[in-house]
Amino acid sequence: MPPSTDHVRSVTEAYLARHPDERESLTLLFAALAGTDHPTSRKTFPAHVTCSAILINGERLVLHIAHKASGKLLAPGGHNEPADRNLRDAALRELHEEAGIPPSAVVPLVGYEDVPLDIDVHTIEANPSKNEPAHHHVDFRWAFHLGAEHAVTLQEEEVDGYEWRPFASAASPTVRAKLALLT
Repeated sequence: MPPSTDHVRSVTEAYLARHPDERESLTLLFAALAGTDHPTSRKTFPAHVTCSAILINGERLVLHIAHKASGKLLAPGGHNEPADRNLRDAALRELHEEAGIPPSAVVPLVGYEDVPLDIDVHTIEANPSKNEPAHHHVDFRWAFHLGAEHAVTLQEEEVDGYEWRPFASAASPTVRAKLALLT
């Protein structure tokens, strides 16, 4: 079973307890949670939940993946699947699928075991080939440390390359700002 609506709501509320000033920016998420379609389904429009892994190595660098679909360097991540038990598991599965790094090679960032580092809402352009209208992804970004040295092995169907970036160069401005606060 995919992450339940109650799970998405409780994770969101735990996140907002830390970042109450971001409640208004999550209006589309609350609308999805109140709707009849499942918020983690890729067919829920105008917005649905996705999950990403913010992976930090021992040199305080963040993994970025070059996604073929968008042409952008982003954190490993994507849509939830029916077998994902919770949102964090979806981020770990995407990290493994896209970068070849198994869940056993990472540990959650202390203090972020059950709460994402960031939740971001961003626009996705229409994709007529997939019969998808323009919509929004509400991306739950989970933070992990690379616990053991592990080589990045890319999923060549979806990604072109990878890069380790300093916190100050993280692709997402909201992640960049939150990483800057870490000691």
